[in-house]
Amino acid sequence: MKKLLIIIATALFIAFGGPKIGLSSHQAIVASIFCVSILGVLLYWELRLSFVFLGAGVMLLTRSIDLENFIKFASLDVILFLIGTMILVGMLNDAGFFYWVITRLIRIKNITGKKLFILIMLLSGILSGLMGEVASIIIMSKIILDICDLIDINPIPLIMASVLATNIGSSGTLLGNPVGILIAARANLNFEDFMRNAFPVTAIVFICTLVILSLWYKKTIKKMNEKLIPLKENHLFMSLIRISTDIKTKVSIGIFISMLVTIFFHRRIEIIFGLEENSILMITPIVFAGIALLYRRDRMRHYVEREVEWTSVLFFLFLFALAGVVKYSGVSDVLARGLIGKFGNPANLLSAVLIYSSSLLSAVLDNTVVVATYIPIVQSLGNLNINIKPLWWAVLFGACYGGNITIIGSTANIIAMDILEKSRGVKIGFYPWLKVGLVVGITTTTVAYLSIIFLIH
Repeated sequence: MKKLLIIIATALFIAFGGPKIGLSSHQAIVASIFCVSILGVLLYWELRLSFVFLGAGVMLLTRSIDLENFIKFASLDVILFLIGTMILVGMLNDAGFFYWVITRLIRIKNITGKKLFILIMLLSGILSGLMGEVASIIIMSKIILDICDLIDINPIPLIMASVLATNIGSSGTLLGNPVGILIAARANLNFEDFMRNAFPVTAIVFICTLVILSLWYKKTIKKMNEKLIPLKENHLFMSLIRISTDIKTKVSIGIFISMLVTIFFHRRIEIIFGLEENSILMITPIVFAGIALLYRRDRMRHYVEREVEWTSVLFFLFLFALAGVVKYSGVSDVLARGLIGKFGNPANLLSAVLIYSSSLLSAVLDNTVVVATYIPIVQSLGNLNINIKPLWWAVLFGACYGGNITIIGSTANIIAMDILEKSRGVKIGFYPWLKVGLVVGITTTTVAYLSIIFLIH
C-alpha cells in the first residue's frame, strides 16, 4: 500500500507541478506517465513488464505519440543486436569455450594467490567486454566457486572482485552492456569510437580498481597463496582443472571471432558499399546468429528459447519506446534548457553533472533505466549547439561504474548474489557491499570524469 501511495503521489506531483517548471499541460501528463512507469518498475521489479506495457498503452490512449513513432522509438535495431549476441554467447557457453580459456590460463606456471586474484579480475573485465556482463558473471561466478572449493577459501571476496571488474569492463566495448549498445545507436557511435574513447578510460579505471581491491583483500590473497602451495606440489590443482576442446568448440570460436572482426570493421564495410551508418553494426549479430543456428540446428530451439532473455528483451523494447516519447513530446527539451539555465554550457561542467548524477542513480536504479531516461536529454542538449560527445561518454561511465556502489546497482550484481546464495547458502549484506562498493564507485567515477576532460574532446 505504501508503494502504491508513493506512485500515486508522484503522478499527481508531476502532473500539477510540471507547468511550474515550464512544461505544458500535455507535457506534464507525459512526464507523469513516464515517471509512474519507471517508479512502478523500480518498486515492483518482478512486475516490470506490466508497468512498461501499461505505460505504453496510456501514452497511445492520451495521444502523446502515434503508433508509427512509438514503434520507431522502440529501438528495434538495438533489440535485434541484443538477441543475436545472446544466441552467439549461448552457443559459445554450450561449447565450453569460456571455461576452457579460463582453465588454461589458471594452469599458468608459478601461479600465486596474487596472480590468481589479478587473473580473475582481468578475465572478468575482458569477458564482460566481449560477451556482455550477464553471461560473463554467470560463467565467472561458477568458475570462482569451483576454485574456492578446491583451495578451501571464502568465495565472497573473489565474487565481489569479479562483479566489480565485470561492471567496469562492460564499459570498454560496444558489446559489454546494453546501455553501450543503446548509446552507440542513438549517438551514431561505432565500434572504433568505443575502442578509441571508452577502452582507454576503462583500462585506466580498471587499474585503479585492481590496486584498491588488491589492498582491500590482501588477507584473502595471502590465504590463497598459502592454500595454492601444497596443491601445486602434489599436482592436484592442475589435474582437476584440465579440459580439452572438440570440433564444436573450434567452429563456435570461429563464428564468434568472425562476428567480432565484422563488427570491428563495420564502418569501413559501410563506406565501401555506401550503406547507412551503423547498419552493418546492428545486423551483424543477427546474421552470425543465423549461421550459428544453422550449424547447431540440433540446439536451435534451446538457443532461441533458453539463451535469449526474452523478459529483458521485451522490457528494453518498451522502456526505449517510453523514453522516446519523452523526446517526442518535448519534455526533454524543457529539461535540457533548464540544465543550461542552471549550469551554463561548459562541456566539462555538464559532463560532471551527468556522470555523477547517472552514477548515483545507477547505484539504486537499473542502469538501463537511467541511460534510457538520459538519452533524450543529451539529444536535446545537442539541439542547443553544445558539444555532446563528452556527455555521451559521461552517461556511459556513470551508469556502468555507479552500478558498483550497491548490491542492487546492476544486473551483474544481482545475478552473482543469486548464484552465491543458491549454491552456497551465503548472503552478502547491503552495508558490507556498500563499504567497498562506495570506495570503488566514487573513485572510478572521478577517474572517468578526469579522463573525459583530458582524453575526450
